[in-house]
Amino acid sequence: MKKFLPLMFIVFIAVIIGGCSQSGSGEESGEPEEVVLRLAENQPENNPVTIAMKEFSDIAEQKSDGEVKIEVYPNAQLGEETENIDQVQSGELDMARVNSVPVSQVVGELSVFTLPYIFTDQEHKYRVLDGEIGKEVSEKFKDHDLINFGYLEAGSRNFYTTEKPIKSVEDMEGMKIRVQPSDISVQMVELLGAVPTPMDYGEVFSSLQTGVIDGAENDFVSYHTSGHYEVAPYYTLDGHLSPPALIIMNKDTWEGLSEKHQNVISEAADEAIEFEREEMNKSQEEFRKEVEEAGTEIFEVDVEEFQEAVSPIYEEMSEYEELIERVREE
Repeated sequence: MKKFLPLMFIVFIAVIIGGCSQSGSGEESGEPEEVVLRLAENQPENNPVTIAMKEFSDIAEQKSDGEVKIEVYPNAQLGEETENIDQVQSGELDMARVNSVPVSQVVGELSVFTLPYIFTDQEHKYRVLDGEIGKEVSEKFKDHDLINFGYLEAGSRNFYTTEKPIKSVEDMEGMKIRVQPSDISVQMVELLGAVPTPMDYGEVFSSLQTGVIDGAENDFVSYHTSGHYEVAPYYTLDGHLSPPALIIMNKDTWEGLSEKHQNVISEAADEAIEFEREEMNKSQEEFRKEVEEAGTEIFEVDVEEFQEAVSPIYEEMSEYEELIERVREE
């Protein structure tokens, strides 16, 4: 009997512990399971892409009846863009809205979408990104511990400068131009005769202001919301890049979600991307007018001259030659 009592006690404790662990799971107990995800955004509150990320958060919460909460941290509160990519890849951060240019350093196939003048126009770009090619490239993210939810509009990138305008390729000779940290961006600016200067987005304003760099490149929306137009009043419409932006997520975090919550997030992302494209396209023209009214001088150039100057980049992309050809034929 003395031996039997301790055995009964052990069984009793095991039952209690087992019961506690089950009640701690909302899914098993029938209680709603709340998921809280952090999403990093490097643009300020008034940028359409930040507004779209908040829309993404709202849609996910509504569709899940409050079970899925996506906390958006704008204005690089959680670090600069390159840091966010590393953080999401490692699982330190759940999600981030980032440009495809720095991500292409991780997902090689994505670099094709960041080539200069790869897309003939926006309609062509959306056909590629929303079709089979875009889906195939998204699948490659999984090999790098990432999930890609689709392609946002990030506008057409153009050069802007502080002291003198760029009216031709010749004008770029020796200029220090900030670029995003990617091999293609660096090589592109070198081929144009300028000095590529990779740096984080948050450093660009002060670097333009103090003369550390002579210029940078971005679309009208970011040029406006960043305040860069205040210190770099010459804007050149060369349209060298039109890379998409992305919503990325850590693969392990994604796979740890229930199918129900995965569906909610995917559907919310689709709706947010549609919303963002519409808002971004509308804002490009609005912000162009605003910077012109503020004193920005805008210059048209011979785009073919720029295309010819950067064409050698394609010769070094033999690894993705077939993918490039498919994009061009789409």
